[in-house]
Amino acid sequence: MSVDKDTVKRVARLARIAVSDAEAEKLKVDLNTILGFVEQLNEVDVTGVEPMTAVVAMNAKMRDDVVTDGEIAGKVLANAPGGADQFFVVPKVVE
Repeated sequence: MSVDKDTVKRVARLARIAVSDAEAEKLKVDLNTILGFVEQLNEVDVTGVEPMTAVVAMNAKMRDDVVTDGEIAGKVLANAPGGADQFFVVPKVVE
């Protein structure tokens, strides 16, 4: 697959990017190089290889679902500048 200057200009217009003719010529070369690398990936034999989300097998770390000491609103609100009925009181910022 090869990209020409008109295609670069069209993609730039769709992306709402202003591109001069000189920049379009450089982008054409860059995009063709990138597409060449992508085409090389089609040559790789991946039969028998399962899809994966990471290169290294990882397991999500899970924590035990245990009950902790709740009902400490008083301790939490002790550091707050203002509180009422176990809630933080903050100044109004939007009229």
